[in-house]
Amino acid sequence: MLLPVQWLENYVKIDKPVKDIADELSLTGSHVESITEPADGLSGVVVGCITKIDTHPDADKLVICQVDLGDETVQIVTGAKNVFEGAVVPVATHGAHLAGGVVIKRGKLRGVESNGMLCSLEELGFETSVIPKEARDGIYIFQEGVRVGEDALKALGMDAAVIEFEITPNRPDCLSIIGMARETGATFDTDIVVPEPTMKDEVGAIEDYFKGITIETDNCPRFFGKVLTDVTIEPSPQWMQNYLMSAGVRPINNIVDLTNFVMLEYGQPLHAYDLDDLTTGEIVVRQGRAGETLKTLDGEVRELEVGDVVITDGKRPIGLAGVMGGFDSEVKPTTKTVLLEGANFKKDAVRKTSKRLDLRSEASARFEKGVSPQTAKTAVLRVAQLAESIGAAKVVAGSFDEGGYAPEDKVVTLRTERANKLIGRTFTTEELAHILNRLDIPTDVEGTVISAHIPPFRLDLDIEEDLIEEVARIYGYHNITPRPLEGNVTVGGRSQERNLEFRAKSVLLARGLNEFMTYSFVSPKNFDKLALPAEHHLRASVKIINPLGEEYSIMRTTLVSNMLSVLAANIHNGNEKVGGFEFGNTFIPNGKTLPEEYTKLAIGYYDLGDFYFLKDTIGTLLWQLGLDHFEVKRAEVSYLHPGKSAEIFVEGMSLGVFGEVHPQVLENYDIKKAVYVAELDFYKLVSRAKTNYTFKPIAKFPSVKRDLAFVIDERVSAGDLEQVARDNAGALLETFEIFDIYRSEAIGKGKKSVAFSMVFRSPEKTLVDDEINPVVEAITQAMKATFDAQLRA
Repeated sequence: MLLPVQWLENYVKIDKPVKDIADELSLTGSHVESITEPADGLSGVVVGCITKIDTHPDADKLVICQVDLGDETVQIVTGAKNVFEGAVVPVATHGAHLAGGVVIKRGKLRGVESNGMLCSLEELGFETSVIPKEARDGIYIFQEGVRVGEDALKALGMDAAVIEFEITPNRPDCLSIIGMARETGATFDTDIVVPEPTMKDEVGAIEDYFKGITIETDNCPRFFGKVLTDVTIEPSPQWMQNYLMSAGVRPINNIVDLTNFVMLEYGQPLHAYDLDDLTTGEIVVRQGRAGETLKTLDGEVRELEVGDVVITDGKRPIGLAGVMGGFDSEVKPTTKTVLLEGANFKKDAVRKTSKRLDLRSEASARFEKGVSPQTAKTAVLRVAQLAESIGAAKVVAGSFDEGGYAPEDKVVTLRTERANKLIGRTFTTEELAHILNRLDIPTDVEGTVISAHIPPFRLDLDIEEDLIEEVARIYGYHNITPRPLEGNVTVGGRSQERNLEFRAKSVLLARGLNEFMTYSFVSPKNFDKLALPAEHHLRASVKIINPLGEEYSIMRTTLVSNMLSVLAANIHNGNEKVGGFEFGNTFIPNGKTLPEEYTKLAIGYYDLGDFYFLKDTIGTLLWQLGLDHFEVKRAEVSYLHPGKSAEIFVEGMSLGVFGEVHPQVLENYDIKKAVYVAELDFYKLVSRAKTNYTFKPIAKFPSVKRDLAFVIDERVSAGDLEQVARDNAGALLETFEIFDIYRSEAIGKGKKSVAFSMVFRSPEKTLVDDEINPVVEAITQAMKATFDAQLRA
């Protein structure tokens, strides 16, 4: 934000050096980027009037000008094509210093004496981006109101400094001269004067020129329109051009310059339409339609989308709301009737359109941060007032105000005690109220409580702490004595869930696995790669509204696809014996605004071990979390190999599945070796985990071991055998371990032989055969009765 100090002084008078102003504003929160003195290093340039022009006798492209400097007339030879008798121009006299260190001296051009140089704005140090088009390739011609003989740098407003501020996104009101005047007035505790737009005379009725405004979208809270007639398009007055150029805006013509001037003054973007170009004589604000196009003021043809807000004349788009006006309805030299637009558009809609089209403008920069709808009317009336005062047009009586905007009386309460506690200094209630009043925030005081009426232009003030921050910054943080922090000290620590996660990680790392971390955004194609059935519950996913691409368009419902992608990448990179795990959230839609989140643990590897290595890893993990008894059952999972997949249960609750990946799924991931994966619901596991370990002394008495082998049906699982054994052994059975599984035609088709060891121990005495044999017999009979198992000799 460029703030010309000369312009600022129209609203607030500060009799201090510019550096002091900048320093004080920085201390109250307005960060100063730089201070520029446009006239620094320039001298010897005065305003002159060309009284006579003669042709050069020896050069067709040069002319000889007699230039009146007020106290003398000098002869200057120039090659500029835009000079004419009567033109008032900046003249660099003998000894003048110009931009770039150029020094002007008397001399001769093709044999004719020349006592100076007629100057362009670029030679005086202006950026080409702010120089009027008609002055870019020639000498600058002053407008009326400039006196011959005066300092040309002063006539161009270059004698006043320009302060550049960094405006934070939460303070869009400061993207205006009046907004910075408020900050300056609050900083120096002085009054500011804000212009009150009034018209001296209005003609006709607006209904005779314009049919009205229709708003068909919620993205336009307000649209205020007023008409100017008998418009004369010409250059703006010199003072206005000076202000615009010093603020970084290029002058165009009086009507367009007025809208830019008031935009900079109030922070409200404005637009002027040539009313004769509106084919229906009305304005309709609506959402864009597919297939529509608009040629914007920069000459580019833009393709519109449904998300864009457009201004139309009822038939065709004539403006891109909040971003840029249309080329076909712009103000032209032939324009006689103008519709002034002061509208308000929702910042999200403007931001999306501006970003999509990569089209940034002064208007979009303001609307994206937020503009109060209340300013729309005031700014339009201010343009009408100025148009009348400079003779650019007559103002038509009446206006159209659509959108149903009504000012809201937002009141925020501020407690003196609370403010003093947070700031760390003792203020009286009256002092607090005075500081808020300095910021143009009206207050009511009752005891030690202040009711602050938030003005519409302060969109950033919502809660008590916002007001406390305002008080602190205006008072000055540098004026507040630092104090040590006060409060109760609490001991920090991790939650039980995090502690168990860290314990689980240590187990998995000790098993030779690495921790993986992957994105929560995945592709819907992952479901097909996992061969999930069409109606599988994992296919119900949360879709991203603005995805980076199809590959990241949904939230994951399982970690298995991510795990397989990581393992596939390692295989393709030639990495051997890779295994890893990931703790990550999955997201399941539930019909509400936010999905349900479930923390899962995924394990995966290749070339590290087989199915039983994975089972043993899970068993070790569970044991470390205090779960020494779990049940494993055969599972049917689409992405796991049939017969080599299992589901794990604790106390009847399923924790997840594990096994070898199905060959078809491996092919989908372009993997040509066996891969094993597991996915466990970690917080189900946590709900059963034990954190209060109890330790037992080493057993004093020896154990007794018995081995048994049974021929059973192929479908009976080892877990079922263990369960029957424990149910019939009582407390004496210490461990149960299967050590052999044998299949042969000799034992029958569909049969298998399972051999297992059982270790028995008593904490009170040494067991003898008479005590163990009945237990073993009970287990044997239970196996026969339950599974029709045949004991092998």
